[in-house]
Amino acid sequence: MLRAGLKWMFLIIGTTIGAGYASGRELWQFFGHESGLAILLFAVFFTISIYVILNLSFQRKSTDYLPILRDIVGRKLTGVYDIMIFLYLCTTTVVMIAGSGATGQAFNFSYWWGVFFIVIVLILLFLKDINGILSINQLILPLLLGGLLYILLLFTFDQELSLFAHWHEQRNWTAAFPFTALNILPLIAVLGAIGNKIHSKGEIWIACIGSGAILGVISYVYNNSLIQIADELLLYEIPLFAILKHYPFAMLVFMSILLWFAIFTTAAAGIMGIVTRLKKYVNIPLWLLVMVILLIMVPLTTLGFSTLITYIYPIYGLLNLYVLTRLLLYPIWNKVDKRV
Repeated sequence: MLRAGLKWMFLIIGTTIGAGYASGRELWQFFGHESGLAILLFAVFFTISIYVILNLSFQRKSTDYLPILRDIVGRKLTGVYDIMIFLYLCTTTVVMIAGSGATGQAFNFSYWWGVFFIVIVLILLFLKDINGILSINQLILPLLLGGLLYILLLFTFDQELSLFAHWHEQRNWTAAFPFTALNILPLIAVLGAIGNKIHSKGEIWIACIGSGAILGVISYVYNNSLIQIADELLLYEIPLFAILKHYPFAMLVFMSILLWFAIFTTAAAGIMGIVTRLKKYVNIPLWLLVMVILLIMVPLTTLGFSTLITYIYPIYGLLNLYVLTRLLLYPIWNKVDKRV
C-alpha cells in the first residue's frame, strides 16, 4: 500500500512540478509578496481536490478522465470541460517543450536542440505504454524534490532569510484559488486514467496528503526566496537561475538537469492525458499517436516560454475556478444528492 501510494504521489507531483513551477516563473506569477496564507490555503485545497479525484477514479475504475469529469462538473458541462481539458493539456505540453528549449539556451545550445531532444525522449517513453511514466517518476522525482529543496534552503540560510517574517501581511490570500484551479485540471486528466490501477483507500490517503504537504512546503520556501531577489527577476527567463547565480557553475548544471526532468515529467503527464482520451478513437500504436501529437505541437513553441505562462496560465486559472469549487464542495453536495 505504501509503495503504491508513493507511486501515485510522485505521479501527482510530477504532473504539477513542470517548467512553470520548478523554474519559479509560475509561483512568482501568482504569489510573490504577502502570500504565505495563500500558499497554506493552496496546500489544503490541493489535498482535498486530489482526494476527491482519486476516490472517484478508484470507484469508477476509470481508464480515462471523461467519467470522472462527468461526476465533478455534471453532464451538462462535461462536453465544455472535456474540450477545455484537452486544449489545456495541449497548451501545457507546448509550454513544457518550450521550457526544454529555454533550458538548452541557458547552456548556449540551440533552442531547437532542446525542443527536439524532449520530443524524441517522450516518444521513446511511450513505447512501454503508461507504465513507463510511472517508473520514471519514481526514479526522478525524489532526486528533483531533494535537489530543489536543498538549493532553496541553502539560499535561505546563506542569505540569512526569515521564513516567517511577513506573516502579518497576507493581502494576497485570494491567489490560492486560481493557482490551485490551474494545477487541478491536468490532474483530473492524468488521475482519471489510473482508476483501474488503484487497489485501496490507503493509497489515496498517502498520495493526497503527501503531495499536498510536499508541494505546500516547497512552494512556501521557493516563494520566500524569490521575494528576496524580486528586483532581479525581470532579467531572467527562468527565475531559478537568479538564485543559482550565487553558487558554483556545477550547481547550476545540476539544477538545470533537474529542471529539465521536471519539464519532462509534466510533458509526459500531459501527453498521457491526451492519448488516453484519444486512443479509443484512433487505432494506432500509442508511441505513433504520441509522435503525431508532438509534431503538431512543435511549431507552437515559438511563442516563447515566459510569454505562454504570463498570458495563458492566469486565464486557465480563472476558468477552472468552477471545477475547483465543485471539487472542494463535492463531499458536501454528494451527501445531499444521496439523501435526495
